[in-house]
Amino acid sequence: MSTPDPIGVGIDALGVYLPRYVLPLERLAAARDVPAEKITVGLGAHAMAVTPPWEDTVTLAVNAAAPLFARGEVRRDEIGLLVLGTETAVDHAKPASIFVHELLGLPASCRTFEVKHACYGGTAGVLLAADWVRSPASRGRKALVLASDIARYELGSSAEFTQGAGAAAMVVSAAPRLLRLDPATGVHASSVWDFWRPLDRREALVDGKFSLDCYLDALTGALADWRTARNGDGAGPLLERFAAFLYHTPFPKMAHKAHARLVAGEDGDADARAHAFERSYAERVDPWLALARQSGNTYTASLWLALAWMAEQHASALEERDVALFSYGSGSCAEFFTGRFPTGSAAAAGAIGARALLAGRREVDVAEYEALLRDGPRGGTPPAGYGGVCHLAEVRDHKRVYRSEAWAA
Repeated sequence: MSTPDPIGVGIDALGVYLPRYVLPLERLAAARDVPAEKITVGLGAHAMAVTPPWEDTVTLAVNAAAPLFARGEVRRDEIGLLVLGTETAVDHAKPASIFVHELLGLPASCRTFEVKHACYGGTAGVLLAADWVRSPASRGRKALVLASDIARYELGSSAEFTQGAGAAAMVVSAAPRLLRLDPATGVHASSVWDFWRPLDRREALVDGKFSLDCYLDALTGALADWRTARNGDGAGPLLERFAAFLYHTPFPKMAHKAHARLVAGEDGDADARAHAFERSYAERVDPWLALARQSGNTYTASLWLALAWMAEQHASALEERDVALFSYGSGSCAEFFTGRFPTGSAAAAGAIGARALLAGRREVDVAEYEALLRDGPRGGTPPAGYGGVCHLAEVRDHKRVYRSEAWAA
């Protein structure tokens, strides 16, 4: 398909994490006097992850990454770069990444920082890390990129149903076992007010309809730039080129809209495009939305949770096949890029554990959810077997105190 990356940089290992609690959206719809099908069909969402008091952006990230070290998929002394993409940081100055650096026990020689660009931050981190691995600055080391977020909106608002929480951790290296990333990407950036969160607010503000339009326009622009970046190798039907399509998913129905826009730009008459869209969406997009349906919007992590689900469930059928990925961050910046599952990637995907995350959660009712949302992360002691190795113990004099077993992992 493309010019090979001389050192085959990409994702070597992938970890994911969801909070312990989950709210079925049919319960929330009933409490808000909203028809359930407006949510389950109109948005395509079935449940949202809800954070307990002892979880925040930092703990989600640590709990996604810690199993990678515990399983021996990467050593701490191999990590030379740590990047955390988030739009729900825990401090305006001290980056969430430095908390993670300490809690995971990474070396002092590891460069670390936080990236913010709405939902695009995780992708920015991955692609920046790939360029770092390709450069002499890496000195043969690997990068750890984290995408961690808690989506929050006002209780009773129209956006309330698109809340969620989760994290993904990606080890980026040369000769990756899971997904090789093509260095040619397409970018589209434009300053828009579709979604924002002022410094004095915990809940985000969104112009919903406008944001959908911005997302789709950014997809068109990024795809056009990708074709330019391919230097003539970007022509031809995309549906014949890619075995799967992954989209940033603020809610699952958005992936449907995005794929429709992509197919609308293909050659052929309207009837042929409509047939191609329905078939390709059912086979190459919809199967990878299971985590998004059950976790809600995870902002920077949503694209990578989709990759986790696809890899865990289907990597054996995708080896040596190409996939397309699209990331959008409000404000805005978007990127269209591609990757290939190398031979043996199914073995690397087998330990991700995405399905087990869904099975280990506890349902909450609407009253409990509302109390948790109002209080936010304030610290506490999790119950035994809650699923993570790190938690927020307390916030003392505006300083966050964490407890972690990740060092021992």
